[in-house]
Amino acid sequence: MENYTYNSFTLQLEGLNVSKDSTYAVFIFLLFSYVLIMVTNVGIAVLIFIDKNLHQPMYLLFCNLPLSDILGNSIFFPRLLIDMLRPPSERLISYYECVVQAFTTHMFGTTSHTVLMVMAFDRYVAICNPLRYAAIMTNKTVIKLTVSAWGVAFVLVGILLGLTIRLNRCRTVIRSPYCNNAALFKLSCESALINDVYGITFTVVLFTASIGSMVLTYTKITAVCLTSKNKSLNSKALKTCSTHLVVYLIMVFNGITIITLYRFPQYSDYRKLCSILFHIIPCSLNPIVYGVQSKEIRKFLSKLFVSPKVLPLL
Repeated sequence: MENYTYNSFTLQLEGLNVSKDSTYAVFIFLLFSYVLIMVTNVGIAVLIFIDKNLHQPMYLLFCNLPLSDILGNSIFFPRLLIDMLRPPSERLISYYECVVQAFTTHMFGTTSHTVLMVMAFDRYVAICNPLRYAAIMTNKTVIKLTVSAWGVAFVLVGILLGLTIRLNRCRTVIRSPYCNNAALFKLSCESALINDVYGITFTVVLFTASIGSMVLTYTKITAVCLTSKNKSLNSKALKTCSTHLVVYLIMVFNGITIITLYRFPQYSDYRKLCSILFHIIPCSLNPIVYGVQSKEIRKFLSKLFVSPKVLPLL
């Protein structure tokens, strides 16, 4: 029979369950992934900040993506790594810390969609209305798009967790490697029907708006490219849009995989693995993909790391 502890402020994280033989190998892999994510994302954010040639709407909007990745992983990874070295009985976390971790995790996931949506709008204007691009994508517009991307995510996630923290808790074990909304409301013995309905609605609306905006944007961009004989425009569209689309598809594929596995409790271990990979794969690849494809970023890095030729002494 399950023991109930009502509204306890100390919770126990299930953590990542791995065999003793593979603990240190997995720990080193996750530590390397964390360092890679932080170095690449902080690096590209600083790069965009200090290089005036990158003070363009496309890069300023993209800068929100590494900031989101830093936010999502700076709280997620350290706790996961520390808990791996602890026995299960000592993986304790306060309720408030758990709520904060859940909030940052969901903000990370939601802003990944909203930021890529506003970036799609930028690409649409650049390709479909190039002559009006400077007039439309002003600094004021970039600020409005940035605030919208973060504001919408904040409201959606705030309501999501607000509905959860209102519930009384009768359990103390978080059945997940980290804190998230689903794991938190499962601590309650009360009806979580409202949470389920809002959670499903939240997910459907976010993915519908996200995928819908991408399909609409890229359909119009494709139509413009097919009817245009401007090779320079088509080349620019291919480079910038392919980068954006690759980043988006990586993120969506990971997200859909996790959501699908939630419907199959027997595959909970695979879901936990995918939820961790959702933090690792997109966050590691985003700055690399943009860094490789962007001519301006490559040019800056070549100036930074390629030493000038030494003139021979006469």
